[in-house]
Amino acid sequence: MDIKRVTVIVLDGVGIGEAPDAAEYGDVGSHSLANTAAAVNGLNVPTMASFGIGCVSELQGVACPTAPQGSYGKMQPLSKGKDTVSGHWEMMGIVLATPFPVYPDGFPAEIIEPFKQQIGRDVLGNKSASGTEILEELGMEHIRTGAPIVYTSADSVFQIAAHEDVIPPSELYAMCEAARALLVGEHAVGRVIARPFIGNSPATFKRTARRHDYALTPETPTILDKLVAAGKSVYSVGKIDDIFGNRGISVSNHTVDNAASLEAIIEFLDADFEGLLFANLIEFDMIYGHRNDPVGYANALHAVDQRLPDIQAKLKDGDLVVITADHGVDPTTPGSNHSREYVPLLVFGPALAKAVNLGTRQTLSDLAATLAEIFGLEAPLHGTSFLAELQ
Repeated sequence: MDIKRVTVIVLDGVGIGEAPDAAEYGDVGSHSLANTAAAVNGLNVPTMASFGIGCVSELQGVACPTAPQGSYGKMQPLSKGKDTVSGHWEMMGIVLATPFPVYPDGFPAEIIEPFKQQIGRDVLGNKSASGTEILEELGMEHIRTGAPIVYTSADSVFQIAAHEDVIPPSELYAMCEAARALLVGEHAVGRVIARPFIGNSPATFKRTARRHDYALTPETPTILDKLVAAGKSVYSVGKIDDIFGNRGISVSNHTVDNAASLEAIIEFLDADFEGLLFANLIEFDMIYGHRNDPVGYANALHAVDQRLPDIQAKLKDGDLVVITADHGVDPTTPGSNHSREYVPLLVFGPALAKAVNLGTRQTLSDLAATLAEIFGLEAPLHGTSFLAELQ
């Protein structure tokens, strides 16, 4: 089987059941898909159902067909941690032995004080909080004082929120770059995130699309790096470029919502290239999971499912498509943080075998190993290719 292009679509935050070590992360009982399905009396995802997602786990409203039109399974996270960066890195062959640092009590003085000196301003917050709650609490004080709002979450992030009329996005980005330079060594958080917002009162505050992530870059080459070094193309959609520090990417479309990302995928599939199209669909995580909105989460799944036939229509015999996720964000659990879960693995393409049960893969790096085999690259240290099972 001669595969020329692989498209990987990451449904950010769409987990499919608690991982074996979920108790270590406080996530026993998490199941982003099944719990959402139960909360809304059934999911409406007929295309993903046809690929076999209902064969991976029992999901209300989703049957397991007798002859799935794709191959199906799930992957277990091996890296320590449960955030976007570690999940995506693991998919591309980098398994983290130690998690990125987290700061449930805020950042220490050894980080905050030099940060304030570099930006020439005081800061507000410096605690763990949700993005919407922190704006309601401190947004007006920020407008009055001009001090940016610094906060974190259960994930390894240093977030800076600022009203666009008080601190323009360009200045906010410079602040993030200053923070990124400080957050190294034992304080090397996975991401520094710019969170610009607008509005004139807590009731009208709204984060804008000018968010920007400043992620660590892997110390060793990823499959993306290896693809580019081998003369292949890597097209990225959504925040993939941020997650990998713009490394190992040939062409990027930094879309900021699911609709635009799906449109970008379809447009890129019109291009004649050999290599990888890597896309992140952010809304399950950013909008619905973190805000405990199972209805919105389910509607977003339906909206993505409706565009999958359009993607299928663009495929050629040399195409392989993977639908997966980086972690869970169960919108039905009391907390609003990421959840330690298996991630779905759906694989389809015109010339691929169908109805193959890929089972439970022991690491997300099985995807990296499969990409390495397809394109004749050096295999990652972790992961087992599933290419032979698709032939």
